[in-house]
Amino acid sequence: MDHLLTEARNPASTNLDELTPLDLVRLMCAEDAQVPVAVAAQAEPIAQAIDAIAARLQLGGRLIYAGAGTSGRLGVLDATECPPTFNSPPGQVVGIIAGGPRALTQAVEGAEDHPEFAQKDLQALGLNANDVVVGIATSGRTPYVLGAVDYAKAVGAFTIGFSCNPDSDLSGRVDLAITVPAGPEVLSGSTRLKAGTATKLVLNMLSTGAMVRLGKTYGNLMVDLRATNEKLRARTNRIVRQLTGLDQEAADALLQNCDGELKTALVAQLGQTTPDDARARLSASSGRVGQTLESLRSATATTHPGLVLGIDGGGTHTIALLAQVSTRARSASKGDETLARRASEGTLLGRGESGPSNIQAVGPAGALAALDQAVQAAFAEAKLPRGTVGAACLGLAGADRAADRDLILEWAKRVRLTDKVEVTNDAALLLAARYPLTPGPSPPQGRGENLAGEGWGLAVIAGTGSFAYAKTRNGTTSRSGGWGYLLGDEGSGYAIAVAGLQAVARAADGRGPATLLKERLLQELELAQPQELIPKIYRGGMDRPALAALAPLVIQAAATDQVARSIVSKAAQELAETAAVLAKRLFTEKFPLVLAGGLFVGELRYREAFLEALAAQGIAFEPVAVVTEPAQGGVRLAMSMLPLA
Repeated sequence: MDHLLTEARNPASTNLDELTPLDLVRLMCAEDAQVPVAVAAQAEPIAQAIDAIAARLQLGGRLIYAGAGTSGRLGVLDATECPPTFNSPPGQVVGIIAGGPRALTQAVEGAEDHPEFAQKDLQALGLNANDVVVGIATSGRTPYVLGAVDYAKAVGAFTIGFSCNPDSDLSGRVDLAITVPAGPEVLSGSTRLKAGTATKLVLNMLSTGAMVRLGKTYGNLMVDLRATNEKLRARTNRIVRQLTGLDQEAADALLQNCDGELKTALVAQLGQTTPDDARARLSASSGRVGQTLESLRSATATTHPGLVLGIDGGGTHTIALLAQVSTRARSASKGDETLARRASEGTLLGRGESGPSNIQAVGPAGALAALDQAVQAAFAEAKLPRGTVGAACLGLAGADRAADRDLILEWAKRVRLTDKVEVTNDAALLLAARYPLTPGPSPPQGRGENLAGEGWGLAVIAGTGSFAYAKTRNGTTSRSGGWGYLLGDEGSGYAIAVAGLQAVARAADGRGPATLLKERLLQELELAQPQELIPKIYRGGMDRPALAALAPLVIQAAATDQVARSIVSKAAQELAETAAVLAKRLFTEKFPLVLAGGLFVGELRYREAFLEALAAQGIAFEPVAVVTEPAQGGVRLAMSMLPLA
């Protein structure tokens, strides 16, 4: 065994017994950090193993882990976790260990030295050619494991070997070898450390990957779990809410109507069918929720080629507008095809509202659920069956990265939103939201009032956060701000509110001047004294939108309070600087200026302070428009995506 990498001395830990606890922890962390890199180097054989396991399980075979000591225990652990996690049938994933069940809790000396013991254990399971046997031996030479793979090959089962030593005996005796050289252990020869970590990582991938291939998940959610305890029941309800937009009570009712079957509940709700039909369709699709919904939507697809969706999603709420494009607009001549012409020919049919859909703030699952709920509500208000529209434009805060846009596009494809979809940032909608759409049964007549130029200019948002976006006549775009509350968002509602609260704290300490903000903010928060701000802010459940909602109080106090006036003036100046950077970068002429967000819409004093600060920078702008429904810009842009008839 002297030649084995797992038995070698680690030069980094030769003075292990002299290290302080802190130094020992740091050393082990540094050594453990090498393990994922070594595992990643075996990505291809691990992926091949996943395919082989899934194929055998699909045919009714089993995944059987065989190991001794730590390796055997980890195999049994992974097998044991599969039924509650994936609702896998009993016996589909099995772990055998040298020395039998007793070896799980105590050492059974000498058991691993007998290859014939493994043969007997596999014979007791009735091993056959449909099964997969994964031999786990970090040394690559454990007799019990070698005996297991030898017998498995003899009966025609597919064999996979996992070891942490290159060119091991095990790797030469299996159909597929996975070798992860984790390196010498901190404690020489103690393969429960790095080698054990490598083993756990690989087994995680094998079982999870195979179960995903078998349709045990929908997206990245466990949809085939068994709700056998309170934690799993809560998780089941949460998954229903995330994917359907239902509230907790409605999700419970749906699950009860579907006998607690999560997959059935999802297909019944998302596919708008009965539980019995959902079960039958799931059975025909081998239990795959995504495939079942795809076939269901294909069979019952409703199309609305003359409708478009404009969606505005931010950190506070999500708005979806469903609009109809008139026949006149769709048949316009090529020379007349302009956004202005299209904008005069739209009729709002439905408006849907839901919670925040900023991916960076609420995460992918929360954002997608909010989008889906808003779209569903828009169709419901229009009294139309939900279906595929002609085009859609989604302006979403926090979706500027390519990976985030791809996630949104994948969702749009999955729910059959439309074949023509554009995902952009929320500020981009503002420059298009310039002609008033007319709600009602008939298309509006005339061109409508030009509110903000011809689809170019500078858009500035001041709400919970802040952001500026500019577009020139020739289509060049640029942005400024939008760095989030930790790195930026100057001039936002959150920044103003925090500045106001900080002024109250300074005044309470005597470090700053007295201010009317003390009485006004304490009264709004129902507090008796400034010291109560600490538990209210840090433990009272006030998120960023809740804090930003205090900004109007600061702005209103500026009429009579010097401290508040200074805060508002500084915020307006900083936001003007954010906007001026873009104006100086892109424009050499007067440009249209579009303002949006709760502070600009609801607070005239702040809007005027910002415009004065921007003009003081030598910036020339005209006209100025305040957009109260940015999603209308999404409707405009979606209209422009439709082909002419």
